[in-house]
Amino acid sequence: MKKSWILPACFLLAASLVNFAARFMGNSEMAAMVKPALLPLVALTSVAAAGGMESKAIRLLVMAQLLGCAGDIFLISSNFIPFACGLGCFLAGHVFYCILFGGKSWKGLSAGRWAIAVAVMAAAVAGLLVGIGVKGTFLVPFAIYGFMLMMLIFSGFSGVLRGLKRPSTWWIITLGGVLFAFSDSLIAIQTFNGGTVFLEFLVMVTYVAAQCLLAWGAVRLEKGDD
Repeated sequence: MKKSWILPACFLLAASLVNFAARFMGNSEMAAMVKPALLPLVALTSVAAAGGMESKAIRLLVMAQLLGCAGDIFLISSNFIPFACGLGCFLAGHVFYCILFGGKSWKGLSAGRWAIAVAVMAAAVAGLLVGIGVKGTFLVPFAIYGFMLMMLIFSGFSGVLRGLKRPSTWWIITLGGVLFAFSDSLIAIQTFNGGTVFLEFLVMVTYVAAQCLLAWGAVRLEKGDD
């Protein structure tokens, strides 16, 4: 039972490699067929590694992952309405991640530190939006989404800064958030500046890595590993 996560992890690895290869070769149809299976496999691996869904933390994790799966399905289409729905699903998923991680790392954080953190995150989002060239009707939703990504990173990094127990786990969560922001920044670059096959490949590699790191961090926190 202790190794019950190995089988879904093997399926996850196989599906990821198929998706990566399809992206790299420019086979968007094959990549689109495989992509919706990735997050359910991450969820299955997470639940198996945690020993079930008895805890609130693992349920929050699975909700975030399933919302990511819904987002992946919506984003298969390039039309505006599915794109907006996909963005909304990922935004909701980030809220669950922040509740999961920030609920532990933000406890007792002073108002002064919150003010500094919000100012830094807002400046980072503004810099990214200007650098990428986001404008028009996309500006406000991308700004909100970008700020939630910063909150996700901060939910992990605050655990590092405050010297909470299991520091390596907080670093894993922080790296997962950073890779998520990097992957989504590449998507924004594609949207407003055009993309390449290699860029699409890099988006998927960093996205899958981010989701796996966040899942790993959540399971480690739940099990008390370091």
